[in-house]
Formats: sequence, structure tokens, C-alpha cells
Amino acid sequence: MTTSRLAEPATILIVDDEPLNVDLLEQELAEAGLRTLSAANGESAVALATRQSPDLILLDVTMPGIDGFETCRRLKNAAATRAIPVIFLTALRETFDKVQAFGCGAVDYVTKPFETEELLARVGVHLALRREIEAHRRSQATIRALVEDHRHGDAMIGRSPALARVRAQIAQVAPTDSTVLIEGETGTGKELVARAIHDASARRERPLIRINCAALPRELVESELFGHEKGAFTGALQQRRGRFELADGGTLFLDEIGELPLDTQAKLLRVLQEREFERVGGSRSLRVDVRVVAATNRNLRAEADAGRFRADLYFRLNVFPLTLPPLRERREDIGALLEHFARATARRLGRPGPRIAPAFAARAQAYDWPGNIRELENLVERALILSGGGELDGVELFPAHDRQAPARDVDAATGTTLESVESAHIRRVLDSTGWTIEGERGAAVRLGLNPSTLRGRMRKLGLHRPR
Repeated sequence: MTTSRLAEPATILIVDDEPLNVDLLEQELAEAGLRTLSAANGESAVALATRQSPDLILLDVTMPGIDGFETCRRLKNAAATRAIPVIFLTALRETFDKVQAFGCGAVDYVTKPFETEELLARVGVHLALRREIEAHRRSQATIRALVEDHRHGDAMIGRSPALARVRAQIAQVAPTDSTVLIEGETGTGKELVARAIHDASARRERPLIRINCAALPRELVESELFGHEKGAFTGALQQRRGRFELADGGTLFLDEIGELPLDTQAKLLRVLQEREFERVGGSRSLRVDVRVVAATNRNLRAEADAGRFRADLYFRLNVFPLTLPPLRERREDIGALLEHFARATARRLGRPGPRIAPAFAARAQAYDWPGNIRELENLVERALILSGGGELDGVELFPAHDRQAPARDVDAATGTTLESVESAHIRRVLDSTGWTIEGERGAAVRLGLNPSTLRGRMRKLGLHRPR
């Protein structure tokens, strides 16, 4: 009979006091591409397993000295050998105590005389399962490390009443599985809030998967969300899992949800309602357990009323709305944010923590920050680079029209709207850059926005380059 080879090499420890049994097992396992070690009793098996860390142990039940059950218990009580799967070998068909075997930590058993194919099949299954468990543990460790890095580097900064209300809402909704819709201007920290919700939820040990709906080409949106089968379209050379599958058991953060194409919105609605979908080019329905957190800088209710966003999807997303205040409505947090970003940026650039000049702090307090926290962070970095170390003083970096006098609140009596103020500010910055959007000297950097976000705001505000 030809022995099939297992997919990956591994080391098997054979524990049996019968040399003929050991020889037979070594021969069959070697033909399957597996390495072997052997021990004649329980005490030497525990010592050898501790030193060599085999991938799996085949353990006889009846041996001189300590029997197989006690050997298994000792292996499972030791940290160095606890994770090694144990398969019992027994000739006692009628009297073998399966309850005791599984109770002491074994994963399976094979009766002697054994069929080679059955033995190799069981060994292969448990080797593959152990690899999956180890891969999962490594990924969980990586996720925890990334989460800790994010927590230490980007904590929610500030003690304003407006931020306190946001924190209270996060504490209320995080323990649930309810869908959350985060609304707020660009740069207010929507992704940070989504992460805070995930970290405070029961799903914190599972992945938080993010997708920026505005950054995806229209023809690839469905593939990114739901995955695709091999051959589903030109260039689909292999099966690919989408973000919903990757987030199974965890949280999916749909950033800039308002940019999602209408035809994809219908499919997203079905997933939210039924928790199932098909990959692009596939016919099999897949079920997932995913908590959805969506974010937008648009007024989705107005977009739905105008027919640019599905009303049924809006109401399905709007289970727990959470609106983030712009920075101009939490000015008491600006000082703490300046200190935080100055220290964090200095560490990243390998510089000592700078002192913030009073004039710079005063100007920051007066400025309206249309790009919100992201604009503040970018301006602090530019000021730190230009300062060369020492005092952080970059008043000249604020927009020229805004340096002369403190920023004023919009006067309702004049009929001036926030949108008109934003439009005028963006136009002035565009004029100053020659309507260049991207690059180090482009308007997007000046405003602390992503180029795609700036273009979206320009379209909404009707801003076009003069001819």
C-alpha cells in the first residue's frame, strides 16, 4: 500500500514500551514525510517533549511506571508542553476509558492494530488544527500590539463638555452590538471614535477592519467589501476574502460611507439586515457576525432626501447616531491637543519636546480650524520642522487673512452661513496655491485634508477653478 505524504513536515513523538510498535510507527510516519522521536515510558516522554517540543505525541496507554493517562496529565500541566496535541494508542477496545482520556487533555485516540491511512488522517487533522491555532494566536498578539500602540499614541485628548458627551455615548453603545453612525466634519476623529467603540466592546479581541469607501475605484468596491471568486472578472486570478469576512466576529468600520455607489448600497443593506452575502462571481451565501460602525462628513439625511443616498440604508445605519463636535466648538481642548501633538511629533522626529510660544498658542485658540484636529496636527508638525528645535513658534503658518485678528463666530444677523465661510476659506487657500490640490505645497496639505476629501468638498460647495 502506498502511504500518502502529509502537506508539511512535522515532528512526532512516539511513546510506547513495545519496540516493534515503535519501529512500525516510525516507518509509516517517515514514509509520510514526518520526523520521529521515541520514548519507552512516561517519565522519559515528558522530559523529551520538554526539550524537543514535538508537534504531536502518539501516546500508549499501558506502560510500566506511570501510565498514559498520568503522562498526558503531566504534559498538560507543564507550560512548555501544554499546547502539544496528544493522540492515545490503545489495544483495549472495550475497556479504554474515553472520558478519562479526553478529561486529561488528549485530542483523539487510535486503536491497535491500526489502519495506516486512518492513523495518518488523524495525525494530519490535528497537525493542521494546531497550525491554525498557532496562527490565530500570533495574529491576535499582533492585533493586541497594534491596538496598544494606537491607544498610547492617539488617545482622545481633552476635557471639554462636548468631548465628555462623546465619551459618555461611547460608553453607552460600546457594550452592545448596535450599528453606529458617526457624523462630523473632516478631521474630527471619527476613526479614533470607531476604535474606542471597538476597544470597549466584547469584540475587542477580534479584528477591527477599516475600509475607506471614498478611496476605492467604483468597479472594485463590491470586491473589497464582499470578496470575489477566482475568475469572477479580468484579473481575478485567485479567490479573495472581502472585508466582511476578515471582520467576522469583530468590527467593520466603513469610513466615508456617503461616497458608496448606490448599487453597492443595496447590497450593503442586505448584509446589514440578513448577515449574509455572496462573493463577487460566487453563488454560495456566506454568513458573518460583524458589528458595523459607519462614518461620514456629509449630512446623510439630506443626501437621502435628495436621492443621493438610499433612505432605507440611512435608517438602517442610523441606529445609534453619534455626532462629533468640530474643534471650534471645543476650544478649551486646543491647548492640550497642541501639547500632545508637539510631544508626539518631536518623539517621531527624534527631537526634544518643544516649548510652545504663547503667541502660537493664542493664535491656535483664536483660529477656527476648518480642517479640525487633523489640520492642527499637520500645522504643529510643520511648525516643529521649521523651528529647528526649541520653541514652537509658527504664527506665520496660519492663513494670512486669519493672522491679523482673532477668528470670529459666524454672525447670524448677517445671514452668513458656516458653509459660506468654509467655501470662502477653501477658495482663498486654493487661490494661494494656484489651485494646486496635491503635493507638499498643495491646498490639501494646507487645509489638513486628504486630496480626495478636498475634491469632494469642492464639488459640494460648487468650487471650480477660474478659467
